[in-house]
Amino acid sequence: MPTERGVPAMRKPSVWRSFAQPAARTMCLLGFSSGLPFLLVSFTLGFWLKENGIKLTDITMIASAGMTYALKFLWAPLLDHWRLPGFRRLGQRRGWLLFAQLGVIAGLLVMAALTPHALAPFVAATLFVAFMGATQDIAVDAYRIEIAPPSAQGALVATYSLGYRLGLMVSGALAWILADHIPWATIYVLMAAFMVIPLITTLKMREPDVHRMTPSTWREAMRESVIDPFADFFRRYGWVIAGLVLLFILLFKLPEQAIIGGVMGPFYRDMGFSMTEIGAITKIYGIWIGIVGAFVGGAAVARWGAWRTLGVAIVLEGCSNLLYLFLIGHHGSLMVLTMVISGQNFAEGLLGPPTVAFLSLLVNRQHTATQYALLSSLVNLPGKILGFFAGGIVMALGYGGYFVITVLSILPAMALFAVLWPRFRGEERARELDSQGTS
Repeated sequence: MPTERGVPAMRKPSVWRSFAQPAARTMCLLGFSSGLPFLLVSFTLGFWLKENGIKLTDITMIASAGMTYALKFLWAPLLDHWRLPGFRRLGQRRGWLLFAQLGVIAGLLVMAALTPHALAPFVAATLFVAFMGATQDIAVDAYRIEIAPPSAQGALVATYSLGYRLGLMVSGALAWILADHIPWATIYVLMAAFMVIPLITTLKMREPDVHRMTPSTWREAMRESVIDPFADFFRRYGWVIAGLVLLFILLFKLPEQAIIGGVMGPFYRDMGFSMTEIGAITKIYGIWIGIVGAFVGGAAVARWGAWRTLGVAIVLEGCSNLLYLFLIGHHGSLMVLTMVISGQNFAEGLLGPPTVAFLSLLVNRQHTATQYALLSSLVNLPGKILGFFAGGIVMALGYGGYFVITVLSILPAMALFAVLWPRFRGEERARELDSQGTS
């Protein structure tokens, strides 16, 4: 192999081989399972609430049930260290995944039965669906990390994103178009029926071959499941680097997270678009643009690594929110809406694979579910908080002011990216050399 200054030249990974692995097909189906319930407790829910006369500030708060996803690290240790009674024969990952999928189905059926007219119990059912959806995500993320090495994660995330966005298309575009013709309660029953597809996938897929130490005492179990996953991260990276990494994780996805909450449904309606137009452009056409972005991102990760791809994707995603300012000046223009959704969804899809691949590199497989849940929760939490107050910000500054705030939020993240560049680019190159040396 040719060398330069004594350093072995690295072979570029095979993009095709990464996407052709059997695990990629499984992750596509599990992605559908994760994507389906998410909009039903956030964006899509906002439409249902608006049609029932709920005011905007209350809509954004109720539709922030998706914030549960940002808190999933609180119960993630259970998925690493405890097997559910009645589901044990399926294994650690499959047992929890089946339990969560059954919970999502039950919760959606309860939401359909109650409707927002019984607001308090309806909100409780919404929170239950969000909790079960977040639990499902914990299990899926842990499963993905455990069935393939880090070098294959970019492709797995891309196929997962394909399934995830198909789930969003069903619970977004399809639901919104149907809302012009049938009651929302019927739509939520239909969404529950779609969850049968991933449920069958869970029953048929294999359990990851990961051996975990079994604690001998209650005290050791608490240390293994609660304390050690967090302490391990700081042991491996040191307090300074670990602290900078956590701060970076908190900040870099603010622009994306801030525009997927309950505020966007009312925004599109206030811009003069019908439910069918919103569904067709943002969640049919837009979903496919996002899928293209995800596969470009996955190929870029397989070819150039997660860290370099991540930096480019962060800038593009943040700047894409400026496109919404153009839409504000062109009420009801389908051409402008199509342009805006093209840019924003491509950038959002591009950001997905390097984000997940980077977070996966930070995880110790002895604590897969707990550590990944914590890191991915930190990614989503600030944006969810901003989305919670989105209604109030819009009332005070207008939609334009809100979108400008989301764009400016990437500046601190990119400053941290520059500081961390030498550490993680060097670590990534070392991993690539090590994997080539053992292949």
